[in-house]
Amino acid sequence: MKTAPKTQVHAEPGKQEIIITREFDLPVELLFKAFTEAEFVAQWMSTNVVKLESRTHGSWRFETTDPKGNIHGFNGVIHTLETPNKITRTFEMEHTPFPPQMEFLEFEPITGETSRLRMQIIYKSVEVRDNMLKLPFAAGINMAHNRLEEIMKK
Repeated sequence: MKTAPKTQVHAEPGKQEIIITREFDLPVELLFKAFTEAEFVAQWMSTNVVKLESRTHGSWRFETTDPKGNIHGFNGVIHTLETPNKITRTFEMEHTPFPPQMEFLEFEPITGETSRLRMQIIYKSVEVRDNMLKLPFAAGINMAHNRLEEIMKK
């Protein structure tokens, strides 16, 4: 029997947003570090962290190489960073038809050893959001979050 993915992706019809929630077997401080320290981001996202200024008004850029050797770039601006509770940032996939999106990440302690991530992603339009959902988005983020938990537990 297949178990449900730990990362839940909720997309209400007709809205420009996706809500992603996940509970981690990690203290909130470790979960937050997984998103703000380049060495951890590189590992769990399987990406090259070109730049990561983890501060309010900082910016970031990652590059990922696909199996054919093509390099795909991703970038954004960190609007707000409140350790260890909140990150507000933009996210852009370079050289794609997708416009930048707004992301609101909230990190919440549940117990001393567990925490919850809630991400609200807002897209330019319902159509853009729906096109994003046609990609293997939910499976990909669940795999990445599983890797994040595994790496940060070490």
